[in-house]
Amino acid sequence: MKKNVIIIGAAGRDFHNFNTYYRGNEDYNVVAFTAAQIPDIDGRKYPTELAGELYPDGIPIYDESNLTELIKDLKVDDCVFSYSDVPYARVMGVSAIVNAAGANFVLLGPADTMVKSTKPVIAVGAVRTGCGKSQTSRKVIEYLMKKGLKVVAVRHPMPYGDLNAQKVQRFATVEDLAKHKCTVEEMEEYEPHVVRGNVIYAGVDYEAILRAAEQDPDGCDVVLWDGGNNDFPFYKPDLNITVVDPHRPGHELSYYPGEVTLRLADVAVINKMDTAAPEAIQTVRENIYKVNPKAIVVDAASPIAVDDPSVIKGKRVLVVEDGPTLTHGEMKIGAGTVAAMKFGAAELVDPRPFVVGKLAETFRIYPNIGTLLPAMGYSEQQLKDLETSINNTDCDAVVIGTPIDLNRIVKITKPNTRVYYDLQEIGQPDLQGVLDEFVKKHKLD
Repeated sequence: MKKNVIIIGAAGRDFHNFNTYYRGNEDYNVVAFTAAQIPDIDGRKYPTELAGELYPDGIPIYDESNLTELIKDLKVDDCVFSYSDVPYARVMGVSAIVNAAGANFVLLGPADTMVKSTKPVIAVGAVRTGCGKSQTSRKVIEYLMKKGLKVVAVRHPMPYGDLNAQKVQRFATVEDLAKHKCTVEEMEEYEPHVVRGNVIYAGVDYEAILRAAEQDPDGCDVVLWDGGNNDFPFYKPDLNITVVDPHRPGHELSYYPGEVTLRLADVAVINKMDTAAPEAIQTVRENIYKVNPKAIVVDAASPIAVDDPSVIKGKRVLVVEDGPTLTHGEMKIGAGTVAAMKFGAAELVDPRPFVVGKLAETFRIYPNIGTLLPAMGYSEQQLKDLETSINNTDCDAVVIGTPIDLNRIVKITKPNTRVYYDLQEIGQPDLQGVLDEFVKKHKLD
């Protein structure tokens, strides 16, 4: 008898788990996906073209709030939890819902879901959203490019639109972002790569994406897995780097699957040491040693720069930060906030009295965001609401702490300045030494 399965996800790991473990597996019948975390991603279907011949009608995607009824109505045997950056209490809360409805609660691991590459793979992950994965990935790529190597990055999925059209996506120019109708959240991840001159892939079918990346027309010596949230890699890594955040000490051992990424790490990067409390840094350092004493530990900072400090000094400023970092990442401080403090802002203006539409809804769902504005842009409506909310806010200037230039996609009518940040290693060991060994081991020099 086939087992009926629901995959509980957020448009990413859920599809990958299906593709690698369930698609074509005649022992199971995946009757539904459920969706959470990301707005407006339910009500779709995982299409027949991606689901395979066992699913001629595709697979429906429902809101996770319907889980109990779905388990009973669809006679479900197994529910597979497949999204990331959630506290352990939340994971087990979902498990309780599943078990109470009569089904098994399942977590798939790396052995059943990692795809093997024909190229050397470096994976960059983190223990939470907003630790600094992207700037770490960029630093790794810069080192390898200086050695004359062709590095192709592959980003953890964010397929929030037409799933068929997003099966395999290649981004080599800023124009490709518009071509693929990217959301703000996607642009924040892809744009920093392409402006530096390297190619990045993303999409839905990550084995097909890997094969395309390995045969990239511009060449490929190394595949760089640029992880999302705090998920463990979709590809089997030859070098696994995990970033930890002393602004959230203890989270590295209390969020799923962040602790998995830390336990898998060959290298742990303690980022943001320039703005974190010494006791928080020590807590993180001790926790790394507790669960993964063999990991090489790289100390690092995230120094910031701004286009025009005069826009900040003495002004009442609205700080706009990366959306996911503030929402399910639960961060209380980002690059824009640090810049406002360092460059002498008179006040951080609370945007909540001025937000409209979808952004007001975001604050209702995540009431602890505080006096920062998350740059939410999963849809055209969210983008319009972001623009209106920024321009509505009673402030002197806007500090843009997002990884992309918001002026390119929304019209900001107030004086504004953009914040930049990159990874800066402190002392030894450092990433360059780690990568020198990697290059030598894989005979890439």
